[in-house]
Amino acid sequence: MTVLKLLMPVAGLIKVRTRDKADIDSPFFKLHYRTTSSILFICAILVTANNMFGKTISCISETIPGNVMDTYCWIMSTFSIAKQNPGQRGVDHAYQGVQPGNSYDDSLDPGYVRHAYYQWVPFVLFLQGLMFYLPHFLWKTYEGQRLSKVTVDLRGRTMNLEKRKGQLDLLVKYFKETFHMNSWYASVFYLCDLLNLANVIFQMYFINIFLGGVFMQYGTAVLSFSEMEPEDRNDPLIEVFPRLTKCTFHKYGVSGTIEKHDALCLLALNIISEKIYVFLWFWLIILAVATACYFIYSVAVILIPAMRKTMLQRNAKTSYADDDRLDLLMKKADIGDWFVLYLLSKNLDSILFKEFIMQFTEKLKTEP
Repeated sequence: MTVLKLLMPVAGLIKVRTRDKADIDSPFFKLHYRTTSSILFICAILVTANNMFGKTISCISETIPGNVMDTYCWIMSTFSIAKQNPGQRGVDHAYQGVQPGNSYDDSLDPGYVRHAYYQWVPFVLFLQGLMFYLPHFLWKTYEGQRLSKVTVDLRGRTMNLEKRKGQLDLLVKYFKETFHMNSWYASVFYLCDLLNLANVIFQMYFINIFLGGVFMQYGTAVLSFSEMEPEDRNDPLIEVFPRLTKCTFHKYGVSGTIEKHDALCLLALNIISEKIYVFLWFWLIILAVATACYFIYSVAVILIPAMRKTMLQRNAKTSYADDDRLDLLMKKADIGDWFVLYLLSKNLDSILFKEFIMQFTEKLKTEP
């Protein structure tokens, strides 16, 4: 199966939204469930695409058959001896992390580091993609296509004016009947928005624990590495995602003595994993900052009525003559009603939304 076929299921998340479905969230919300989830799902597929990058693990051993050694080292995991030996690689030592350890038991060496996480990288990436999609799933399930049903035949432009007028009358009647009954509807959305912020912060700590506490300094270590002198460089990517590691196989000899067989293992897919987590380090920080700023903006919108009025004016393209209508609407509408109005302004064209406000405010004027 080609990588292109594997990526096809992800295409549904990143497709452009059409007018057959209502827009029920914000662009920052989409950054989580659409963009970030798609990135993580694609990364999970890439780290399993053995046909592109070769075998998952390939070990060299003089006495143990290659397929046996490969399977054993993949299942039991490999290790490195992370010493800071001076000298030139290939002259004074073979490779960073592949250095002589304790002659009796390598695990007794102070620089011993076992690598078992690479078996779990695709599963963890897929799980993270699901967690970024979860807030949207909760909001979409609760919303239940409510907005899509009340704006059917009103989204986009239509030449059937009679049908459009009749549907607009139904929308005005529906909003009138549900006036002051939308607080919980808005609360669930803002709760899911808060879940997005909490999730992206949690994901950073989750990856940090998964990689053994090195993720928080991962990006800065990479940047510092690029500025160091060549002879002083100690690649942080290799320390976290080694390309060459060691593996020890024990078996009984012909006389019953336990024999120790050393192997050198090449982990080809780690070259992809290291790039993925460098990108995720920068992406998650940018996403966390952007989401935090947006959440502060959302709180300001809730607390400042003038901002809510301005947002409706911008979407409806109203003039100064319509200010009295908007003032009346903002005076009587609570935050839940405003939230539904704002979603309507995003799904209806400005002329139709302006007409909706005009008809609804006329009904409000007749009330005491």
